[in-house]
Amino acid sequence: MQINLRLAFHYGLTIFLSAFLLFQVQPLIGKMILPWFGGSAAVWTTCMLFFQLVLLLGYFYSHWTVRYLKPAHQSLLHASLLVISLLLLPISPGAEWKPVGDENPTLRILGLLAASIGLPYFVLSTTGPLLQAWFARERAGMVPYRLFALSNFGSMLALLAYPILVEPFFPTVGQSWLWSSLFVCFAAACALLAWRGRNGVTLAMPAQEKFSAPKWTDLTLWAALAACPSILMVADTSFLTTNIAPIPMIWVAPLALYLLSFILSFERSGWYQRKVFVPWLILGLAALAYLPTMSMNALPIYVSMAINLSAFFAACMVCHGELARMQPHPGHLTGYYLMLAVGGVVGGFFVGVIAPYWFNSNYELSIGIVLTGIVAALAIIPRSKFSSSTWRKGTIALTCIALIGLSWFRWVDHVDETSGSDVSVRNFYGTLQVFSNTQYQFRSMYHGQIVHGRQYTAPDKLDQPTTYYSPEGGVGRAMQIKAADGPLRVGVIGLGVGTLVSYGRKGDYFRLYEIDPLVIDIAHKNFSYLSRTPATTEIVLGDARLQLEREPDQKLDVMVVDAFSGDSVPVHLLTREAFDQYFRHLKPNGILAVHITNRFLDLRPVVKTAADTAKRDVRIVDFEGDSEKLVLRSRWALISADAAFFKNPQLADATSLSTPARFRPWKDDYSSILSVLN
Repeated sequence: MQINLRLAFHYGLTIFLSAFLLFQVQPLIGKMILPWFGGSAAVWTTCMLFFQLVLLLGYFYSHWTVRYLKPAHQSLLHASLLVISLLLLPISPGAEWKPVGDENPTLRILGLLAASIGLPYFVLSTTGPLLQAWFARERAGMVPYRLFALSNFGSMLALLAYPILVEPFFPTVGQSWLWSSLFVCFAAACALLAWRGRNGVTLAMPAQEKFSAPKWTDLTLWAALAACPSILMVADTSFLTTNIAPIPMIWVAPLALYLLSFILSFERSGWYQRKVFVPWLILGLAALAYLPTMSMNALPIYVSMAINLSAFFAACMVCHGELARMQPHPGHLTGYYLMLAVGGVVGGFFVGVIAPYWFNSNYELSIGIVLTGIVAALAIIPRSKFSSSTWRKGTIALTCIALIGLSWFRWVDHVDETSGSDVSVRNFYGTLQVFSNTQYQFRSMYHGQIVHGRQYTAPDKLDQPTTYYSPEGGVGRAMQIKAADGPLRVGVIGLGVGTLVSYGRKGDYFRLYEIDPLVIDIAHKNFSYLSRTPATTEIVLGDARLQLEREPDQKLDVMVVDAFSGDSVPVHLLTREAFDQYFRHLKPNGILAVHITNRFLDLRPVVKTAADTAKRDVRIVDFEGDSEKLVLRSRWALISADAAFFKNPQLADATSLSTPARFRPWKDDYSSILSVLN
């Protein structure tokens, strides 16, 4: 008995540690490479696709080895992979993978991840199904599926621990070494199990194999039930990261609920009850369908997020609960997990590759909502008991009506969303739309639901700066004050529609950095700021941070940092190393203007500590906006070593900042969004 307990503990500990490392490395490596690709929310979407692809390969490897290799050969092969993976530690992305500016970012990220963590992640991904099969081989008659719940518990714990216990206290280098040390412990534990099982016997199949083997319809349904939560998870995460910040803490919430549903569904059968979760799913899908029709300010953000995540959790519970009900004999365990991985990859591929490169708007969430309803109905109705055929037919009819209504509702919303737009395009960096308002004579560009530029179409107002860039705002005041000294050299991170060049005069030079080629195209074709300015302009394609690192000193009078995606903030543009680059390119008396308007984050401590480190002063300029002039509320931080600049009467109402107590300055290897949440 004691030996059995030790054996179960050894298997359980190894699987738990594997799952913990598997999901701890995801936000870690994502944070490491995020600055190289503009801080875009799509970085995490692409990372998720890579993780799902490698997980599929790991499950296929487990299925193949258990099916076709003898136990001794399984042990030798897996032990060899463990040893080779140790040679690749510690994990760290190579600098040679940094993009130049015109590469396909999706392919670049996939290649970078494969080279950096490919083999260690692959080995970890094989552990769940492979060790469960080894456990079933050693302990015939015992059901190994509860180990899957333990695996998901380890995964969820890793996700929750990262933003709370790891990210706030360890730099990324320290995180890498900590993860690598734990991987060594895992490899040793797994190698011992491989050595132990070298003399085992092949896992026996049930006696009536020809009757118990899963049909192709079962395999397809397994994959479909796994794909629906995957689509919803990545689509929901994309929305949250686009409109708040592409950071690990925001990535965690949907993925943690996704894993929690696996834990509850596979730990024991009693957690998933159709009478509870099916009605919840119906209400949840209706809520998910309705929320996108509301404006972003219609509900407090925590209310809309709670509704969104609650509905998402219900969908996960139904899909994973039905999967748990369909568990095959342990002899088909690896094939079962293989189909779950196939479903995950299909969902990730759809959202990560098909959607951004084939759609012109965000349709994937709507498709996921409708598809979840269809697949759930196909899984539940044929396996439910009805008191009569009339009840069965009525249920089918009502389900069809509900699904048609859901599809129609989402279709109408998307038609309304895109109707009247001059432009509606999408790529890796997000969705862009241009709308013209003929009544008030102006044109707007939107990134998601956020205005990213606006210009009057009336001939006498074409050169008037609007939105966040009015003469009364922080950057407008800085441009006017510095213009009095003569011709200006201005650097701008984030092109938008080119509004800032409206301040340009003959002899001025504007160097504009933009990572998204679609933004450049729209600024040229749909707005006229760039073509009308008398100043000389030059646009640099690529991530501004990487481009500035490669360039010689630009000797700028003003540097403007205004690179946003939706309402999210590219964290890598606010670290101490980033500010070092800005100050390197500025003249000694130059002005750094940082746009820190945000509904969710208070970025004043970030800019204050960065200014203190560089021995420069900072002032905050708040302006409430003027809707009649198309001017929006804005908050700008103006940083300079020029004391005379801050004595200018135009900055009389600017506020100074005190150094925040116990605030840890942001660096490339450390930043914590918890410290700046409003």
